[in-house]
Amino acid sequence: MIPYGRQQITPEDEAAVLAVLRSDWLTQGPKVPEFEAAVTRATGAAHGVAVNSATSALHIACLALGLGPGDLMWTSPVTFVASANVGRLCGAEVDFVDIDAETFNICPRALEAKLATAAQAGRLPKVLMPVHMCGQSADMARIGALARRYGVRVIEDASHAIGARLGERPVGDCARSDICVFSFHPVKIVTTAEGGVATTNDAMLAAAMARLRSHGVTRDSALMTEPSHGPWYYQQIELGLNYRMTELQAALGVSQMARLADVVARRTALADAYDAALAGLPLRRPGRLEQAQSSWHLYVVRVAAERRRAVFEALRADGIGVNVHYIPVHLQPWWRAQGFGPGDFPVAEAYYAGAISIPLYAGLSDEDQARVVAALGRALA
Repeated sequence: MIPYGRQQITPEDEAAVLAVLRSDWLTQGPKVPEFEAAVTRATGAAHGVAVNSATSALHIACLALGLGPGDLMWTSPVTFVASANVGRLCGAEVDFVDIDAETFNICPRALEAKLATAAQAGRLPKVLMPVHMCGQSADMARIGALARRYGVRVIEDASHAIGARLGERPVGDCARSDICVFSFHPVKIVTTAEGGVATTNDAMLAAAMARLRSHGVTRDSALMTEPSHGPWYYQQIELGLNYRMTELQAALGVSQMARLADVVARRTALADAYDAALAGLPLRRPGRLEQAQSSWHLYVVRVAAERRRAVFEALRADGIGVNVHYIPVHLQPWWRAQGFGPGDFPVAEAYYAGAISIPLYAGLSDEDQARVVAALGRALA
């Protein structure tokens, strides 16, 4: 079975993790800051805060921006459920903005119309969370401009997009957002096994997220309510969580980040090869936003809705580990219980009806890619 995605672990990665196991620090040591520095170098952001998952990073990003009860957060319906869940975990209401049919990201035209209606109703979102689906940046030039016009804070969910670019800017530099979040799950571009990083250019947001990942505790005397009792002293000054990343995860991340450019280049070459090889088949290939350079976490083809299940099952039977990303969040049972339902976001629903993610990862050989293409041709014949 050729999986749709998988990690690539090298002897250097293994050595990096083993060195930590033999060290004095398994947690709260020097590797986490080293990994944060690797991410900020790659993205150009001023600060990075590493945590145990991208979901945790999204959660503390929302908390740092003050999202809470009575507030509203908007995100894409085509994403993993975590993007929406973190808003509800903060006590806020969550709504969605329909996607662009070609890029699968939030549609700027739909966003502009929804913001205008919300402004008239006096119910603008506090936080907007665009999702960079499949590794391609959303149109942040237009989305960022709209957010500034309406006074909305922006968290980029770039879980798929480490190593991606929009024009000359790397995704994660936060030029058009307050915070950007990356995932380092094993099927992503690079991995820390589980892990996430939030980047920002705002020192106060970075400090808040660093406290929130570690119980809301500080040793900074400037933030304390009374003089220190001694060198051991700390205070909990807010309600935080234990979202810390381990030294083992960070060591793996440092090693993996050293290969980021090569990994993205290989994924891009595979995506370009798919574009050429699939041109004559009865399917829709992924669209590309002008000026965007995707990191190609996923390659999603769309087939006729009435054929999707048969094609999917034929590919699985042929040893091709395809998947579907994603069932629109608003169609999940929990979210339907909040009042959402079919027909609410028709472009997202049409996308889902025909979507199939085919194998794409840096270790995919040319021979296995040819096998995927051949199997897809047979399934569509």
